[in-house]
Amino acid sequence: MPRRGRPTCPGHGHAFVDFHPLDREGLVVAGRRNMLKAGLAGMAGLSLPALLRMREARAGLDGGPPPKSVILLWMTGGPSQIDTWDPKPDRPVENRGPFGTIQTKLPGIRICEHLPKQAAILDRITLIRSVDARGSNHEPNTVFQTGHRAAEPRVNPEAKDYPSIAAVVAKHRGANHPGMPANVGFWRSPSHIAFGGALGQQFDPFQGNSGARLPVYDLVGNDTGREAGGELFKLPSGLDFGRLSARRALLADLDRLRRGLDLAGTMAATDAFHRQAVDLLVGDEARRAFDLELEPTASRDRYGPHLWCQQALLARRLVEAGVTFVTLDLSYHTASGTWDNHGDNIPPYGGISRGLKPLLPLFDHLFTTLVLDLEERGLVDRVLVIAMGEFGRTPTMGTQGSTDGRDHWPEVMSMALAGGGLRHGQVIGATDRQGGSIAERPVTPGDLAATLYRYFGVPLDTQYADLRGRPRNVVDDGRAIAELF
Repeated sequence: MPRRGRPTCPGHGHAFVDFHPLDREGLVVAGRRNMLKAGLAGMAGLSLPALLRMREARAGLDGGPPPKSVILLWMTGGPSQIDTWDPKPDRPVENRGPFGTIQTKLPGIRICEHLPKQAAILDRITLIRSVDARGSNHEPNTVFQTGHRAAEPRVNPEAKDYPSIAAVVAKHRGANHPGMPANVGFWRSPSHIAFGGALGQQFDPFQGNSGARLPVYDLVGNDTGREAGGELFKLPSGLDFGRLSARRALLADLDRLRRGLDLAGTMAATDAFHRQAVDLLVGDEARRAFDLELEPTASRDRYGPHLWCQQALLARRLVEAGVTFVTLDLSYHTASGTWDNHGDNIPPYGGISRGLKPLLPLFDHLFTTLVLDLEERGLVDRVLVIAMGEFGRTPTMGTQGSTDGRDHWPEVMSMALAGGGLRHGQVIGATDRQGGSIAERPVTPGDLAATLYRYFGVPLDTQYADLRGRPRNVVDDGRAIAELF
């Protein structure tokens, strides 16, 4: 009998010559390789070389656009603009709040006294004090993460179809390294983050917690002393990567997925998930990037042991390794979020004094350590750090019967940006005397989306097809923030 994988007659090829069935690639091993590659050949009519060429194009190789990344520090729940970046020190206490202010590196610009590290490097930061958050809500937190006011599922049943900015970037830019996912998220609840929507599940964020072992905190921010996560790179006892590649179940799963093909994006998601799994499990880059044990002790100590700080360090490692977009859900609670500071009598959120105050030094350290680390490693011009939540808080304290809580306030919020090679050391926009309304230079969700797409080189007239086949714009009524460029 002829040997499997060889031409049956001298000088004659077979149907799978272009797939190089005798070459070792990824999880494929002798005896199963031909069948596996034939199965892959049937998927969407793509050859393996075509898949690799597509991946290289997305990774910006062969003269493509230079690598750029974003780290989004998502302050889940909506931080108070008045008690952080837009203080009103001359107002009555019920308006200005319990905190004092501190002079920053920028002459005449003051911020909250509990953000001294940011004050010291504000010449490297841009504050936007006039962000128009009308229409934004949380659980889910999708308006600003998609750049569309209509992406609010509480009022629009089609909101879930709007893809996140990260998903659009993942589709049009891909990862900066072919062995890494393009879009990674660390989240406490799926309601805190936006997903791929109509672009398909293949552009959903890769859940970073499955790749890294991290400390476990309870709902009110207490360290339990336990660790969890990192399951992705663990194999059952007695199973190594060589044996994994020979498992009959792999072929069975591929066949099952092919039989389940439908018109809702299963094929594309299957293809993307398969390739990502191969890259992540077999490639060394992802395993090393997610392994904090490989980080020097001095660097780990610099960030500190807190969960959010370790995630920030992971974000730096991931963008350095080739991830394009990383979102960190800065929340302990799985509901509306730790920054939802309604009041002392509404556990577990607390008000401004008991709820927000403990968060500010932690966040101050996290944000500035990340920015300075990127700078020292020569990454700051290609990694944009954004810190924001979904809306601001009421200008008057004492809402909902609390002593010093502030309620939701979508009329205006503040945000901070650093790095990315953009123009910093400035304050954009302003609010009125109470900090409750925009006085000048409103910035909308669409403006934020346009800014990020311009940063990544995604054309602002890019469209996608929604689930009904209708063309949709990735930017709706938005312009890039000119002051940053």
